[in-house]
Amino acid sequence: MTNHHALLPVRVGGHDLPNRLAVAPMTRVSAASDGTPTAEMAEYYARYAEGGFGLVITEGTYTDTVHSQGYLNQPGIVSATHVSAWRDVTGKVQAAGGRIVLQLMHAGALSQGNRYRADTAGPSAVPPRGEMMPEYGGSGRWPTPREMTGADIEAAIGGFVDSAVRAREAGFDGVELHGANGYLLDQFLTDYTNRRADSYGGPVANRIRLTAEVVAAIRAELGTDFCVGVRLSQGKVNDFVHRWHGGAADARIVFAALAQAGVTYLHIASEGRDWIETARLDGGVTITGLARQVSGLPVIANGGMHDLAQAAQVLSDGHADLLSIGRGALANPDLPHRLSRGLPLETYDRRMLEPMATLSNARQRRPGVHRG
Repeated sequence: MTNHHALLPVRVGGHDLPNRLAVAPMTRVSAASDGTPTAEMAEYYARYAEGGFGLVITEGTYTDTVHSQGYLNQPGIVSATHVSAWRDVTGKVQAAGGRIVLQLMHAGALSQGNRYRADTAGPSAVPPRGEMMPEYGGSGRWPTPREMTGADIEAAIGGFVDSAVRAREAGFDGVELHGANGYLLDQFLTDYTNRRADSYGGPVANRIRLTAEVVAAIRAELGTDFCVGVRLSQGKVNDFVHRWHGGAADARIVFAALAQAGVTYLHIASEGRDWIETARLDGGVTITGLARQVSGLPVIANGGMHDLAQAAQVLSDGHADLLSIGRGALANPDLPHRLSRGLPLETYDRRMLEPMATLSNARQRRPGVHRG
C-alpha cells in the first residue's frame, strides 16, 4: 500500500500537508480539573505528528465558563493558563512536522460534567434521547435543558470567537467548530431538539444559522487567512441512527450556508463501517461528495477509514479530500508511517476506552509502535 492515495500531499487552509491523513477529534477526559492541558496530553498529541499524521485535530475543548463544558477533566480554552498549556501542545506537534487544529465545542444539552454550573441549556427545553456516557464519567438520563434566550445565544457565539482568538495565541494552525454528534450547534440543526419559533428554528436554513453566524463572527475577528473548519454529522453520541430528514436537499442548504459564511473546510463525521453505503443520500451521492460539490471546499471524511481499501476508494472516487481516523489512530499513532512502509496495522482494542476514555487507560492497552 506504499502508493496509497492517502499519502499524497494536499493543501488546506493555507497549510501544505504531507498527506491526507488526519487524527480525528477524540474526547480523552485527561486534562486537569480546571481544564488545563497536561504534559501527558502534549506527548499524546505529539506522538501522532511523530507517526506521520499531517493534521491533528484535538478533542472538543470548551469555550466559556457558563454552559459549554461537557465533561469533567475536559480541556478548556478560556483562560491565560489554558493558552499557555496549549502552547506546549502546539509546539511539540509542530516541531514533529504536524499541523494542529483546536476543536471548539459547546456541549449544550449534552453536558454531563460542568465545573462552572449544574444546569444545562439548549435550543429548546427538550430532554436528550438516551443516557449519559459512562466512559466519559456520566450515568443516568440527561436532564432537560433550559431554552436559550437571545442573550444566551449571543454569549455562546462570543465564547466561540474569544476561544478562536486564544487558539491563535496558543499557536494553533486553525480551529474546528464542533457542529456534530448532538452537541449545541448540532442541537440547533436537528429538528427534534430545536423547536424554536424564532429565526433560529423551523426550516433547515434557520437551524444552520447559528453555526454560520459563529463562522462569520470568527472571520470578522481573525480575518480570512485563519483556518476555520466545521465538523458535521447526521448521527449523534446519543442517537446513532438519526439522519437528516430532508436528505440531500437539507444537505445542500447546510453546506451552502457554511461556505457562504467563510468556512475553510468541512469535516463529515462517521457514517458507519460500510462507509460508502451508509454515507449515501437520496440520489446516490455520498454526503461528503455532495459537500465537495456544493461548497467547493476541502472535505474530510470520517468513519472506518483505518480500512485501507475503503480509504483508498473514498479518495480515488472523489468522495473526500482527506480522511480522519479515530480508533484506528489510537491503536496506530504511526499509521502513516506504517502505510508508507507496507507494515500491517495493529487491531484496535475497545478496552482502550474502558472503563474511562482516559490517556492513562489507553496507554496501558496500546500495542507497540513503529516510529519514523
